[in-house]
Amino acid sequence: MRDAVQPSDLSFFATLAASGSLSAAARELGLTPAAISKRLTQMENRSGVALINRTTRRMTLTPEGELYLEHARRILDEIDELAELLGTAKHNPRGLLRVNATLGFGRSHVAPAISRFVAKYPQVSVQLQLSVTPPPLTDDTFDVCIRFGEPPDARVVARRLAGNRRLLCAAPSYIAKHGLPTTAHDLTRHNCIGIRQGDEAYGVWRLTSGRGASRNAEAVRIKGTLTTNDGEIAVKWALEGHGILMRAEWDIRQYLADGSLVAVLPDHDTPNADIFAVYSQRHQLSNRIRAFVDFIAEDLQSEANGGAGWSVTRGTRTDVPSDGAE
Repeated sequence: MRDAVQPSDLSFFATLAASGSLSAAARELGLTPAAISKRLTQMENRSGVALINRTTRRMTLTPEGELYLEHARRILDEIDELAELLGTAKHNPRGLLRVNATLGFGRSHVAPAISRFVAKYPQVSVQLQLSVTPPPLTDDTFDVCIRFGEPPDARVVARRLAGNRRLLCAAPSYIAKHGLPTTAHDLTRHNCIGIRQGDEAYGVWRLTSGRGASRNAEAVRIKGTLTTNDGEIAVKWALEGHGILMRAEWDIRQYLADGSLVAVLPDHDTPNADIFAVYSQRHQLSNRIRAFVDFIAEDLQSEANGGAGWSVTRGTRTDVPSDGAE
């Protein structure tokens, strides 16, 4: 059993597991599927256990494979961190960085930021995966997750990258036809565009009005003819005049700025969706992760300051500097 695990097997298996299939791993490693299959068989013969269940359409890790992957990733991370502590990558981040982000925000903001990041740090390789919902905080598949809202878990590091309110909005054509709501309860009589995302209760919008002792929180059950799990589609439906939408300001600020959408109930507060970078505590010493988080924080701040600003009033817009915060 002395040679049950070889050092080179660790990165091979981590890449194979992340790829999801033998053919994808072959493309990633520049090998043939037959060569990938042969090496995996050799690993399993040395270890004496099956690491992957293979079928014609997919592959899944066995319990032993899950254990192997967990330790392989931890060892590879520790090797990278040791190199950084010794100074070999102190000023030049290098290595593989696995990033997860939500579909819409990932396409519109994270992917362009990664393009600029690798241009600055060419020795870092980035794998970006977009998903409808964030992976569990205990999932070790990714090095950094860009997500909305601070996770209530002390086992991870959550750095706030930018402020991000959720706002109610609608197209001027919808408002002209159906009128502008003046209270939260008025929303129950309007066509509201629903988005099924994350773990939040679907079909309930939470709004707060007033200040101090008179502050009032309401949970409004909405209804409407259109529902989707894709935020970009929901925004397009709102632009086409189909109803009222609650959406994060980063996704609609340009449309509020040019008047394609107008604010609805701007004197009501809605749950914020501040943008956070989340990563494991054991990655705090990783230079490439620190460099990426610092870079994307600065990049998002620059993006927030770069465009025409806007402030929300009832159905109007004012050009003012905006930093993307609440």
